[in-house]
Amino acid sequence: MELVQSRLVTDDVAGLACFYAALLDAHVVSNDYYVEVATPAQRVGLSRMRYSDLQQGACGPPEGVELGAVILDFAADDLDEEHDRITALGVDWLMAPTLQPWGRRSMMLRDPEGHLINVFEKKEGEP
Repeated sequence: MELVQSRLVTDDVAGLACFYAALLDAHVVSNDYYVEVATPAQRVGLSRMRYSDLQQGACGPPEGVELGAVILDFAADDLDEEHDRITALGVDWLMAPTLQPWGRRSMMLRDPEGHLINVFEKKEGEP
């Protein structure tokens, strides 16, 4: 697995994206739901508490994810293989491998101190 970004959960994605873009002297295309600000090492991601407000119950966060949370996002080649390997560590799963509406599978867990970790499967052809 590869750490690809640290993500902050906020209700003001556009405002926080503009702040981090100015801080890092980066250009971003802002919206109200999800933005990534690139850095040379990894990305700073910003996401709403609810990823989509288009329909009731759509894309809500797993239980226990709150405003102000920091989520470490890891990319994996084989999500099912990583799920089995990580389960053996005795982790607290918040979300089993799930196909998200935007077409990417992901799962979420907590580390031993309660920090949030999201693992998503790389799409075919991604480095």
